[in-house]
Amino acid sequence: MEASIDTKNEAENKEEEQVVNPWEVSAKDGGKIDYDKLIDRFGCQRLDQSLIQRLERLTSQPAHVFLRRGVFFAHRYQLFADSFPCFASCVLNEQLRILFYFLYRSDFAEILDAYERGDKFYLYTGRGPSSEALHLGHLIPFMFTKYLQDAFKVPLVIQLTDDEKFLWKNLTIEESQRLARENAKDIIACGFDISRTFIFSDFNYVGGAFYKNMVEVAKRVTYNQAVGIFGFTGEDHIGKVSFPPVQAWAIS
Repeated sequence: MEASIDTKNEAENKEEEQVVNPWEVSAKDGGKIDYDKLIDRFGCQRLDQSLIQRLERLTSQPAHVFLRRGVFFAHRYQLFADSFPCFASCVLNEQLRILFYFLYRSDFAEILDAYERGDKFYLYTGRGPSSEALHLGHLIPFMFTKYLQDAFKVPLVIQLTDDEKFLWKNLTIEESQRLARENAKDIIACGFDISRTFIFSDFNYVGGAFYKNMVEVAKRVTYNQAVGIFGFTGEDHIGKVSFPPVQAWAIS
């Protein structure tokens, strides 16, 4: 019995050595993030060289430098039923901040299969507007997404979660909406194909089919799953706990 308890405590201590959620990325005693543990925890697979070479062959374009240098290094299978193709990736910088970006449906190999068959799919990314302008870290997903749009020549949906920043930051609704408009200017400046790109803010678009998708997602995710992913505590207000389906609707 004692051995079993010791093993359990050891596993829990290892889990606490690094914290990764949308608001905090840290390692014990200032150490490095263990990529392999992160891949296992989020059910990802590494992007191997064969996939990158296949991408280059199908698109007749060299792989983006973020792929060649392993900045984007993993992808995963999306668990929601009836979802669009998924490519999940992780970015780690010197400040130990990890960003996860998802272009949803299935794994990257399946996206390449769909592209080779001529099937239709779209890209999805977003921005939570909490500052006047985007810095380099904010721009990384947009730079990579532009490469994907140029390579695959597909539609792109960009979600501005101004409601999220109202819930998480000390901002008024009006200020979060203003920041969304300012951030949209920086995103547009990345040079996306205007004929294939749709940018919207949550405050302007929640309702109708949007809301139907939100409740479909909400019904399929348990509270325990949300806590495991986002790290909610008993001190968080219900606006935070209820927000994930708002952000997830675009990929359902």
